[in-house]
Amino acid sequence: MFHSLRKALCAVAAALLLPLTAAQTADAAEAAEPGAGYWHTSGRQILDAAGQPVRIAGINWFGFETANHVTHGLWARDYKSMIDQMKSLGYNTLRMPFSDDIFKSGAVPDNIDFSGGKNADLRGLTSLQVLDRIVSYAGQDGLKVILDRHRPDAAGQSALWYTSAVPESTWITNLKALATRYKGNPTVIGIDLHNEPHDPACWGCGDTTRDWRLAAERAGNAVLSVNPDLLILVEGVQTFNGVSGWWGGNLMGVAEYPVRLDVPNRVVYSAHDYATSVAQQSWFGDPSFPANMPGIWDKYWGYIFKQNIAPVWVGEFGTTLQSTVDQKWLAALVTYLRSTSAYGSDSFHWTFWSWNPNSGDTGGILKDDWSTVDTVKDGYLASIKAPGFAAGGGGDPTDPGDPGGPGGGTAACTAAYTVSSDWGSGFNAEVKVTNPGTTALTSWKVTWTWPGAQKVTSMWNASYTQSGATVSAVNASHNGAVAAGGSASFGFGGAPGGGGVPTVTCTAT
Repeated sequence: MFHSLRKALCAVAAALLLPLTAAQTADAAEAAEPGAGYWHTSGRQILDAAGQPVRIAGINWFGFETANHVTHGLWARDYKSMIDQMKSLGYNTLRMPFSDDIFKSGAVPDNIDFSGGKNADLRGLTSLQVLDRIVSYAGQDGLKVILDRHRPDAAGQSALWYTSAVPESTWITNLKALATRYKGNPTVIGIDLHNEPHDPACWGCGDTTRDWRLAAERAGNAVLSVNPDLLILVEGVQTFNGVSGWWGGNLMGVAEYPVRLDVPNRVVYSAHDYATSVAQQSWFGDPSFPANMPGIWDKYWGYIFKQNIAPVWVGEFGTTLQSTVDQKWLAALVTYLRSTSAYGSDSFHWTFWSWNPNSGDTGGILKDDWSTVDTVKDGYLASIKAPGFAAGGGGDPTDPGDPGGPGGGTAACTAAYTVSSDWGSGFNAEVKVTNPGTTALTSWKVTWTWPGAQKVTSMWNASYTQSGATVSAVNASHNGAVAAGGSASFGFGGAPGGGGVPTVTCTAT
């Protein structure tokens, strides 16, 4: 995106008692969980350590690249509650932009709220140490992280991967430092080498001062020399052979000049694509819009996926959704990216821009209070989410199922309530609704009564009413249909903290 226009910027003891064969079986089952371990590529797909196809379906959470030297929003909320909320909404990966400033001696985060016990374990840490904590908690929550070298410094975006103040040698040194820092931690699956190269950057021109493809090879090989398990995510440029597009969004040169790395099966190509709230492009005014858009995307980056050259990750896309054109653009792009239910992980990968509401020309998934979800914007992404890196769609949620099976044709559901974080003055929880029968749910309601004085302060992926200590939550429009054997989740924030887990009931409605 044009940054000159954007961004305000349990049981270990029990396990020991098991026979060895049972322990080995348990280890194999854990390893078989989708997304486990480091990832690699095979043709146009990304595979986990067990060779299962996975899908990146995530969100950008920016701030480390700014003068705050830390993700934004920690002035409003606890970082764990944010990550919990991202997970509960179905995002499985965080793209974390940073600048080289965070490597400088004395780089510390600015504007973190510690009141009421929020962010308590971040007090006194450097920016890199805060990043460690975010990576660690994201991993605990089952999310993956992609580190994005967004800018050489906090002052602004650069066309090339280096500046007079931050030479290529510093860029590569810092990338290697990050790769070393997280070596052996497969929560961090890859590094996006540089954000949005643009004119005068070229692809395949052979000028080592401008050829981004060659620079990506140098940096990618340097990263892999210290951590050969990482994915190397390479964005496009602006112009190739006289054809221009979005900054970082032009991958036309890959066909003739692919990125060649010393370690095979590590390259993922990344495109950025935006709507009119960022800038006008000629294709938005085409009389055939939005029917013309698949051809545009094919030309710039989609062909790489369709020709089975490599995986393609749309690392940024976003919009305020204020104009009809933008609404049509987002609907068309989501369709182009291929729904998880129909295509599973044989799909484009993506991270939406952004979680933050303070992205000036796109806004975010969160509204300005840093808590309330923009359910309309989030709803556009429902079909391409892949919670848990799910490899397949799991059936048609509208399928009535087998009425002769268990459950006798009567829809039923169960619910499990988990407190994901508690900071004393407040807490976050997630409720997972499961369909244990063979008849699909079309809607559901979950009810519980707290033993104390807790109140819901916000809820996402469901709507609620509260009367005294009793809460009733009903599905959102996009997650009421639950296939036989499937599940849906919603999350909420509450206050005060310290509440136990109540008994919950689920009713198919």
